[in-house]
Amino acid sequence: MNLYLCGFLITLAGVLVISPDSLLIRLVAADTWTVAFWRGVLSGLATLVVYGLIHRRGLWRELRGGGWPMAVITLVFAAGSLCFVYSITHTQVANTLLILATSPIFSALIAWVVLRERVGPRVWTTIAVTLLGIGIIASDSLGRGGGSLDGDFAALGAAVSLAVCFSVARARRAVSQVPAFGLAALLGGLVAGLWAPGLAVPGPSVGWVALLGLVVVPLGFALLATGPRYIPAPDVSLLLLLEAVFGPLLVWWVLSEEPGARVLFGGALVLGAMVVSNLWLLGETRASRRLAG
Repeated sequence: MNLYLCGFLITLAGVLVISPDSLLIRLVAADTWTVAFWRGVLSGLATLVVYGLIHRRGLWRELRGGGWPMAVITLVFAAGSLCFVYSITHTQVANTLLILATSPIFSALIAWVVLRERVGPRVWTTIAVTLLGIGIIASDSLGRGGGSLDGDFAALGAAVSLAVCFSVARARRAVSQVPAFGLAALLGGLVAGLWAPGLAVPGPSVGWVALLGLVVVPLGFALLATGPRYIPAPDVSLLLLLEAVFGPLLVWWVLSEEPGARVLFGGALVLGAMVVSNLWLLGETRASRRLAG
């Protein structure tokens, strides 16, 4: 199996595993910060323990030598995780995941501002269309639809967090950032515990919490932190868009949470713009490789 196919399958598996995340958060009958505590602490510990068992002494060496990239990912992803859980519990799942799908746009803006990379007409057009789509999604919340503006803004914060983390991870792709995501989840959970009114979870929800914290989140993010090391960024972005489709469909099917017409229209703009943009970029990347070969 070549490296590209391996990376593609790992990333696809990560998207499929993480897609029920939002549904499981909704199924847990507990306060937002209680859910965030258990989700973060369990997934963080599971990630670090399993990674440590696989790599033995490599975990401690990577934690000590992670430097600023690990520190950035840990702090930023912890904040993004809290934003994500808050958003899922305060607005429609479709709002959260569709806004979260714009993270590659923020990655492009970060590259433009921080790395001084050129941003061409393709990116600016995509930014304009996705901002329009986000505005339409948010207007559903303003119009007293099923969403709320604070939940929508939290989703935007989570999108920026993902953009920063994946930008740093790609810049240091030779080094696994799985331990950083584990530390971030643990940190976010501990911070959420400070705000939680209590840490008890009703009996019927314990199974959902265990599935969420011990399987879905750690396995999903471990795969998503590994796969993009082997495939181009446009391919990663296209695969990540699948969560914005699968996640709301699962919630719609199980909890009958039907997105409004504005959310569907705004989401279509966001997903359509991202798909066209990344297919365009993927074509350019492959054409340049053929010329170089």
